[in-house]
Amino acid sequence: MAVGYSPDRSASTSDRVLQHVDLLRRRGYALTPDRLGALCLGGELSEAEVRWAVAATPELTLADDLVVDRAAVERAGEIRSRAKAHDAQAARYLQMTARFVRSLVAAAPFVRGVSVAGSLASGGFRASDDVDLNLIVDDGHRHLAYVIVNLLGITHALAHRGKAVDDLTRRPVAPRLMTANLILERSECHPLVRQDEDMAYELLVAKPMFGVEVFEELIDSNPALLDHFPQLAAKFRPLTVDPPGWRAPAWLFPASLDGVARGIGRAAWRYMQWTRRDHPAALSRVAYVRETMRPYTLFDGPG
Repeated sequence: MAVGYSPDRSASTSDRVLQHVDLLRRRGYALTPDRLGALCLGGELSEAEVRWAVAATPELTLADDLVVDRAAVERAGEIRSRAKAHDAQAARYLQMTARFVRSLVAAAPFVRGVSVAGSLASGGFRASDDVDLNLIVDDGHRHLAYVIVNLLGITHALAHRGKAVDDLTRRPVAPRLMTANLILERSECHPLVRQDEDMAYELLVAKPMFGVEVFEELIDSNPALLDHFPQLAAKFRPLTVDPPGWRAPAWLFPASLDGVARGIGRAAWRYMQWTRRDHPAALSRVAYVRETMRPYTLFDGPG
């Protein structure tokens, strides 16, 4: 029997690793044993514990040094190639994102927190991806935030028309580069309607760029999130963003404008879907992401 082996503890560890691998599979990626251990469902594990759990769990295996479900072994090479692309591209795109976030919070004073999400946060970014942003905004400003992110995003993307694209990011004039992934109003955060493992992991992996204290308040108001990932109790380590020296006055954006912004945003959303009409895989991916974000998705209601 191996030193330190505990049947009860190891069974629990195996279950946690298996559940975490399934959570990652739903998101389309996988992690190395050391990275999975640091982010593991239920709390941090050592790399040795993760490797033991893989060896003890018939459903799991290592492929390209990634912990994967045996049914997903064929995807390990693609995931590994994404990780290599991330290492080559991430620093440049994080700098680009920092410039965009400074412009966003200067133009939109109702934006209280911005974090990087998606592949740029999780370690699988490649040049054809867009950059996903999670926002916390003042009440009554969700649709205004969506419209401003997209307007600024178009302006920003015009300077990067040579960027690589895929079926999700290709646009007629400029590539899709900055995307509002999740927009929460402050009152929605205290507490969150959703405090499940997927929402907890979304918050764990995201990297705050602005308003880190707003994200910390969110965690404090939703202690059930820590049942899934105790790692959330640690202070966020924000990415370095110089705060803007000037912000537009708040009175320019009364909550009464949000209804108008909703109509504009809905039209823009429909147009984006229309541009993907011949790309069913892209439409399917968008539908999946929106399903994982409910009930916080925009444009789900009537009208």
